[in-house]
Amino acid sequence: MSSTRKVLFVFTSTNKTLTGKDTGWYLPEAAHPYYVLSPHFDVDFAAPKGPNPPVDPSSTELFKDDLRFLDDRTVRSKLANAKKLSDVEADDYAAIFYVGGHGPVIDLPVDPINVKLASDFYRAGKVVAAVCHWTGSIFAGRHATAFSNAEEEQVGKVKDVPFLVEDKIKSLGGIYEAAEPWQPKVVVSGDLITGQNPASAQGIGEAILKNLQK
Repeated sequence: MSSTRKVLFVFTSTNKTLTGKDTGWYLPEAAHPYYVLSPHFDVDFAAPKGPNPPVDPSSTELFKDDLRFLDDRTVRSKLANAKKLSDVEADDYAAIFYVGGHGPVIDLPVDPINVKLASDFYRAGKVVAAVCHWTGSIFAGRHATAFSNAEEEQVGKVKDVPFLVEDKIKSLGGIYEAAEPWQPKVVVSGDLITGQNPASAQGIGEAILKNLQK
C-alpha cells in the first residue's frame, strides 16, 4: 500500500468549447471516483487556474443524482480552494486522476505545467488515471481507453474539440480499446488507468483504489 495517503484530482479550467458552447468538467466523472477514494485517501483538487473550476452544465442536468457532490460541504470547499497546478508537487501524492469532460481536452494537453506534472507522476511510478477526455505522450506503447470516436459523433461534439481522443491515443502509439458506446470500460496498464466514458467513472475509482491498496 502506498505510504502517501493523498490523491490529486485535476480539473479543467476551460468553460467553452472551440465552437463557444458551454463546457467544463463532467459531474459524474468527478463524483463517482471521489466517493470511492475519499474514505481511504485525502483528496486534493487542482486546475490550471486554481479555484472554482467550471462544471459542464449539461452534466448537472443529465446526472441529477450526482448533484450531492456539488452540495457536499467538503467538496464545495475543495472546489473553492482548488490549487493551481503550478503549486502542486508530484512527491506529495500517490496518484493523479484527470476528471473528464470536453474542457480537459482543450486546456490540459497544451498546458506545459500539466504536461510536466503528469510526466513527474509517471516517471516516479505513481498511478496516472483519467476518464473520458485526456491524453498525453505517456500512452505510447500502453493499453488505454477514452471517449470513442463513435461516442463523440453521437453527442455532436466533433467540431468542439481540437482532436478526437481515440485518434490521439493511437497517433501517440497507444493501444486503444473500447466497449460499445456508453458501456463501462476501464483499462489497467500497469500504473496507467483509463476509463472510457461517464459509465466508467465508478469503475475507474475502484481500479485506482485497488492499485493503491496493493
